[in-house]
Amino acid sequence: MTDKCTIKAPFFEIGPKSYLYGQDVIDLAIAADKASEKYGVDIIFTTPIVEIARVKAATKHIHVFAPHMDPLRPGRGLADILPESLVAAGAEGVMLNHVEKQITTAALKATIERADEVGLTTIVCADSMAEAKMIAVLNPNIIVCEPSELIGTGVSVGPEYVEAAMKAVKDVNPDIMVLTAAGIANGEDVYNTIIAGADATGSSSGVAKAPDRAAMVDEMIGAVRKAWDERHAK
Repeated sequence: MTDKCTIKAPFFEIGPKSYLYGQDVIDLAIAADKASEKYGVDIIFTTPIVEIARVKAATKHIHVFAPHMDPLRPGRGLADILPESLVAAGAEGVMLNHVEKQITTAALKATIERADEVGLTTIVCADSMAEAKMIAVLNPNIIVCEPSELIGTGVSVGPEYVEAAMKAVKDVNPDIMVLTAAGIANGEDVYNTIIAGADATGSSSGVAKAPDRAAMVDEMIGAVRKAWDERHAK
């Protein structure tokens, strides 16, 4: 595991996926940047690869992540995503194995190792407890536990899932941070997930499809702060 991870719990991941492009991505990143500073919450912003440099240039507080990369090295290779190119563009980390961009276990292991080599923080997705345990053995920095059947539905996981996901990962490696998500649609969903014990949560469609994206980001990040502070005041 790379020692370059500067992200601390509680944190939040925003991934516009392909819902947004162009200036809409930049505007959302700026809104996330303002919320991160306002509430003192780390935000991972998983931007489309073509916008990494512009997002990095427009923000100061968010952690800019790529949505995928490949384990190749400089040299021959066409259209694959070179790890060094992400670093050069300003990325701090990379998301791997999302249900919409799954890779084999062998490729995942090799890609995490390449990320460590170039200093990229890794956030790796798992859609089952068994997969989360397997991925934990590969020592990424963060594991996203989200049942794929709930992604984009607006139906979020319950506290029992959060507790089970935390245990599944931490029993293998207590240093790996755990983000539980899927179906996070508003601040209440965020609050319930963090208060249940998660290190983090996140949202894609819940933010990207909101009538006022900046207001939704503020609502969700404010809920992270509130839940975390209440949890640790007990």
